[in-house]
Amino acid sequence: MKSRIPVVLLACGSFNPITNMHLRLFEVARDHLHQTAVPELKLLCGADVLKTFQTPNLWKDAHIQEIVEKFGLVCVGRAGHDPKGYISESPILRMHQHNIHLAKEPVQNEISATYIRQALGQGQSVKYLIPDAVITYIKDHGLYTKDSAWKGKSTQSTEAKTS
Repeated sequence: MKSRIPVVLLACGSFNPITNMHLRLFEVARDHLHQTAVPELKLLCGADVLKTFQTPNLWKDAHIQEIVEKFGLVCVGRAGHDPKGYISESPILRMHQHNIHLAKEPVQNEISATYIRQALGQGQSVKYLIPDAVITYIKDHGLYTKDSAWKGKSTQSTEAKTS
């Protein structure tokens, strides 16, 4: 491994609730950058977030351009997603692909916040899927239960009902 240099990673996403795989994104990205690049400030995302750059009216083209041109991003692969395809399908991403680092997660996992919310809404255990402190917080605040506003549904379906 090359000499370690400071890495600053900024991530976006719902992280709702945060899972161990969300936390793992930072570890994989840091290791990838230490091995391959001289990092500065980068946007960290999973391949599912990279795909959202194609969603009409979700991201402004000017914002995508600024992120990938000025800062760059580190995208961690996720099962069922094709980050190379997302880059090739987007003129902006394709133009700045030299500033997009694709990091592979050696331990593929399909844990998602959506799955966690659904499991909690059905009263199932999520132990070892999310940090214990997050489980405690969820229980203490009565989140994602059958009686809560979330009811184990995905963020998108909840937002659609309240919009």
